[in-house]
Amino acid sequence: MLNAAIADSYGAVTHEVINQPVELADYNLFSADRPLVEAVTREGAEWAANDIADFGARIGTAEYLELGALANRHLPEFDTHDRYGRRTDLVRFHPAYHRLMQTSIENGLHSSPWTDPRKGAHVARAARFYLHSQIEAGHGCPISMTFAAVPCISLQPDVAKVWLPKVLARSYDARNVPAEQKQGITIGMAMTEKQGGSDVRANTTRAIPIGAGGPGGEYELVGHKFFVSAPMCDAFLVLAQAPGGLSCFLVPRWKPDGAKNPLQVLRLKKKMGNASNASSETELRGAFGWMIGPEGRGVATIIEMVAMTRFDCMIGSSAIMRAALSQAIDHCRQRAAFGRLLIEQPIMQNVLADLALETEAALALTMRIARALDHRTDEHEAHLIRIGSAIGKYWICKRTPGLTAEAMECIGGSGVMEDGPMPRHFRESPVNAIWEGSGNVQCLDVLRAMTRAPETLQAYFAEVEQAKGADVAFDRHIAALKDDMRDPSDFEERARDLVDRLAVGLQASVLIRHAPDEVAEAYCASRLAQRGAHHYGALPKGVNFAAIIDRARPR
Repeated sequence: MLNAAIADSYGAVTHEVINQPVELADYNLFSADRPLVEAVTREGAEWAANDIADFGARIGTAEYLELGALANRHLPEFDTHDRYGRRTDLVRFHPAYHRLMQTSIENGLHSSPWTDPRKGAHVARAARFYLHSQIEAGHGCPISMTFAAVPCISLQPDVAKVWLPKVLARSYDARNVPAEQKQGITIGMAMTEKQGGSDVRANTTRAIPIGAGGPGGEYELVGHKFFVSAPMCDAFLVLAQAPGGLSCFLVPRWKPDGAKNPLQVLRLKKKMGNASNASSETELRGAFGWMIGPEGRGVATIIEMVAMTRFDCMIGSSAIMRAALSQAIDHCRQRAAFGRLLIEQPIMQNVLADLALETEAALALTMRIARALDHRTDEHEAHLIRIGSAIGKYWICKRTPGLTAEAMECIGGSGVMEDGPMPRHFRESPVNAIWEGSGNVQCLDVLRAMTRAPETLQAYFAEVEQAKGADVAFDRHIAALKDDMRDPSDFEERARDLVDRLAVGLQASVLIRHAPDEVAEAYCASRLAQRGAHHYGALPKGVNFAAIIDRARPR
């Protein structure tokens, strides 16, 4: 005992934990996010602010935050058959995943703008989806697809009459039973094949009519799908070649007579990110389905779904940015190095402020498109959705991996450790840029929108020029962009540069109009006045780092 006491006096006690942060938990994700609170009010969903705040408090507890880690630590498991040899195609999930799904569905993240289509409905739903995606992104895939399937299924009224009431219901039922035995169901998607990927017109899956066929008619589908998202959904929107060309079908997991539909999962995909969510390779061996929309118009039909899932990619990537930024700022305000807190050191302030600018710009653009969705009967808003969602999906999703990596670097070695959330956010960060159309596909979609409907580009400039005269760098950027967009003949080879500039111009316009001066001015100075590659932490002289960081700090 005496020797131990002497050793202790010389510092042999090695496990006193000092200069380590307290975990960011037990806080209100909504109230702690000043730009989000302002956006909800600004874009028309002030009526929902109290309910969103209650939601933010419920999901910000330490116990609830742990669900995200558990759902990704315990990956989905797949059984082809039961122990008696009967085909089941059953994917088993950890209870944490089911609780996340239940929360999303009970709070209407899959349906609220359709069941309560008031002013600001899409804005309110986007805010909740943004908050819940910060907890865990993978379960958001079936939630997003179910939400996005509604406009597509609605194109076929006879099918919609049977299916939509259960799609819209706020009831989560994970059982592997026919949809007829459930109050609420989820919808997945099966578009791509090995040989085509994004080029879905190269699909070879065949649809053979049972009887007369045609819209709403019954078909049997035969083929192979390389990516089927969320194979435990109750039905899937599928593209297949009918006699009249590529068409869209609703294919249930169980047939109407209660028999298992031969929609057979071959394997679950081994993914870098989005681990909690099962994605599968699947064969359709005479699978039963109904045609949705006109024969030969499958792409035009399912694009109703794709447009909404692309918007959710904007929300999801913005959410990853926010989650990563929150971790970085919270770490730096508690961790000291070289005699000062990290958040007090100018070089770190530059980095954190820059990350905050990117995050707020992503959120601001996303919520502006959400407001456009609430007013899509207005011609300007409809055109803005068409071009703005493609621009936003491309840019925000493209910027997320770099921001997440920089946030990890702010935390240092601990940021790379698997017992924290940052590795999961980093693995998730590239996913949305690839799914629902990669960067090149989005750029080509911008070109398609401009050439087929020139009004979309006119709507873009009408939108951004609402900020004209407020910032010299912004005015020069928009003037140069207008000049470069006059001749679209070589757009494809210049696509990345042009869409980059369209994106930062649109984000700058929203920030100039609605963000504090220090945010808008710093964004324009760093993204517009300084052309060329931008790496985080290179904000120019004169930026008010402290004010920008304080605005972004999770409270």
